[in-house]
Amino acid sequence: MRTLYSGAAIGQTRRIDLIGQVTVVFKNPSTEKTTELLRSARIIAIVGLSRDPSRPSNRVGRQLQGFGYRIIPVTPTASHLLGEQAIPNLDHLSDVLKPGERVDVVEVFRRPEHVAAIVEDCIRLGLPALWLQDGVIDEDAAEKAVRAGIFTVMDRCMFRDRAALG
Repeated sequence: MRTLYSGAAIGQTRRIDLIGQVTVVFKNPSTEKTTELLRSARIIAIVGLSRDPSRPSNRVGRQLQGFGYRIIPVTPTASHLLGEQAIPNLDHLSDVLKPGERVDVVEVFRRPEHVAAIVEDCIRLGLPALWLQDGVIDEDAAEKAVRAGIFTVMDRCMFRDRAALG
């Protein structure tokens, strides 16, 4: 079985089995709901944020800061990134959040095999939204997040979607 996708074009992941039958596996939320999330969010935790300025996660993080979001770097490889204190994992969010603050979205720049554990963390911590960046595809984990009540977007670029809003 192969997984094909075109998140930007169709907003869903499709599987093609050995005889060519296509099955829709995961469908992203509507454009309206995604727009609402992007307009209301203030704090984004980026799991897998790289210290290397040439990496997509670093560029997207900087660009999202340009839209006014506070970025919390989640990486065990740095103490500070993009002017913010980094944390090694989502369990340390309380180390960087002020009283009354909460993370609005967890954006993921990790390989798909890491997504299931990140979803488990999001469920356990009661985080409201999960955004799996372009190419980060784990249909089962995304469905599990949705079943747990987490607003979930998969295989889309948060910066591109936010930039399209003007």
